[in-house]
Amino acid sequence: MSMRNVATARSTAGSLTLSKGRAAAGLFAGSRRRVIAGASPAPAVPAVAAASVHGPKKICKRADQGARIQRSTKNVAVHAAAADTPSTSSGTNRKLVSYFGLWYAFNIVFNILNKSTLNIFPKPWLLSTIQLASGVIWMAGMWALRLQPVPKVSPKLIFSLAPVALFHTVAHVSACVSFSKMAVSFTHVIKAAEPVFSVILTSVFMGESFSAMTYLSLLPIVAGCSLAAMKEVSFSIGGFNGALISNLGSVLRNVFSKKLLNEFSYIDGINMYALISIISLCYLAPVAYFVEGSTWAAGWSAAASALGSNAKFVQLLALGGVFYHLYNQVSYQALTGISPLTFSVGNTMKRVAVIVSSVVFFRNYVSPLNWVGTGLAILGAYLYSNSKIKK
Repeated sequence: MSMRNVATARSTAGSLTLSKGRAAAGLFAGSRRRVIAGASPAPAVPAVAAASVHGPKKICKRADQGARIQRSTKNVAVHAAAADTPSTSSGTNRKLVSYFGLWYAFNIVFNILNKSTLNIFPKPWLLSTIQLASGVIWMAGMWALRLQPVPKVSPKLIFSLAPVALFHTVAHVSACVSFSKMAVSFTHVIKAAEPVFSVILTSVFMGESFSAMTYLSLLPIVAGCSLAAMKEVSFSIGGFNGALISNLGSVLRNVFSKKLLNEFSYIDGINMYALISIISLCYLAPVAYFVEGSTWAAGWSAAASALGSNAKFVQLLALGGVFYHLYNQVSYQALTGISPLTFSVGNTMKRVAVIVSSVVFFRNYVSPLNWVGTGLAILGAYLYSNSKIKK
């Protein structure tokens, strides 16, 4: 072989070695970049290809280099995951705080809008129907825009939801009747007695037993509601009965929905509540027309005159319906990330916020005895929540 051929062969071998080295370095850098970005690391250079060019010694060297690359990329992934953990936890906490803030805010706004509407349009059956319809329209828009997955509906699911939707309808329209006849604050004091109904009905339908602490927690609830009712200026027997029936409907809804949520776990809380609203609307609309239909036209004209135009009245109705749906939807979202105790305590504190805000906004007179009774009822509800979790 001539000297020129030897030189050419050496040059070619050197170039090949240099290109392989550069390729390995590129693989190492690319692997680090992909791991940091969350992608899978690049595959190592096959050992057979290395053997064909560099021989056994180069194979060992390449294997050692590959092991170092794998250790390095693994360390990078571990550090990246460790760095992401605090931010993920912080993000979850911020989301829960925002859910609770929105839940309270939407509920307060709804109660103010609802009572303001009832003051000029005392048609609770029609108003309840409009609020359910607003939620259905809202969810239809969410599904149409693909902002929320469309649920898979089956006849079995509809039949299972039917009793839950019925009790939801009873709870909603009865509360609206109560709001139309009494102050918002007093209605919420009576609704704080819901645990009393829960203990009685759960014992009857589910055969569940309770601790002594649970039964004792009912005493301040009953005493508080009784004291608050004694000096309530806006007391009405119709409004009082409406609040009690609303408690009954709420508890029956919760009792019948316990197994339902487990059986149809593939449907999230938002879609579950939307389907319940649709069925509830089908229940309520014909009954509302039968009960109040003959008075709607006159009531509508009076309310529009009070606000100055039909447009303003329609806007008030739409806002009340949207906020009614939103506060229920956000409460379902909050449930997914917290314990039952946290949710129960949050619900109790929500009543306090609604009672105080409604008293301030509507300037209702509240006697000292009312405040004592309200405090006792809320305390009893809080003790009930704790006893149920610690049972």
